[in-house]
Amino acid sequence: MSTTEPDALLGPADIRELAAALGVRPTKQRGQNFVIDANTVRRIVRTAGVRPDDVVVEVGPGLGSLTLALLESASSVVAVEIDDVLASALPATIEARMPARKDRFTLVHADALQVKELPGPPPTALVANLPYNVAVPVLLTMLERFPSIERTLVMVQAEVADRLAAEPGNKVYGVPSVKANWYAEVKRAGSIGRKVFWPAPNVDSGLVALVRRTEPIATTASRAEVFAVVDAAFAQRRKTLRAALSGWAGSAAAAEVALVAAGVSPQARGESLTVEEFARIAEAKA
Repeated sequence: MSTTEPDALLGPADIRELAAALGVRPTKQRGQNFVIDANTVRRIVRTAGVRPDDVVVEVGPGLGSLTLALLESASSVVAVEIDDVLASALPATIEARMPARKDRFTLVHADALQVKELPGPPPTALVANLPYNVAVPVLLTMLERFPSIERTLVMVQAEVADRLAAEPGNKVYGVPSVKANWYAEVKRAGSIGRKVFWPAPNVDSGLVALVRRTEPIATTASRAEVFAVVDAAFAQRRKTLRAALSGWAGSAAAAEVALVAAGVSPQARGESLTVEEFARIAEAKA
């Protein structure tokens, strides 16, 4: 149960007031759409299953809507913000609205794609309203660089959410689906309407939940080697794997040898393969 006052979270008027005071207009360049509904951010925290002992990393906190809700439940929150104005203002917002918990908050003013370490204890959860234009690279980068992250819940464009959670054979199954599944079990965890954002985006949003694999994919191939196969397989989706992987393997004949050795039909297409099968192909060539 929350121990903070009901008005500690930011509502529509609070968001607009803060933005006006800072001279902030959300930019498409950075994929900024601020959540203005307190019920939505609390729902995200509940869906994420944030626990009192969690160290949560949040990417793109913006004006602090989700950050405040996370501070209600987590042991600590590390927020990574690239925007100079937003980063400079966030600590003051936390202190003004949740002073008893300000010591649980840490700001990292940086590009999440460049962050290689975080202050404090290793993060156990990633919860974020990810900037839509860099959502997949940020998600995959954080999962790669911070193996202590056990659970993730991200809000992304609905179409991206579908791709991340897609299974083999689905028409939207592709590179994000396979690479996310390398790290975690992935599933859709809900939908978010447009009206809870300012400005309202032109697309719907979706929640994606990821639970890190307790055991990594069993393969002698490295992550980079497996991902190289995945990239090649989906670069030309309509081609069979024998043709699509010819550049990767050196020739179509060499690709066929690797595919047969991996137990995969050379006539199959990338969208039908599991991450384990991609790993076997990488291992066969290695």
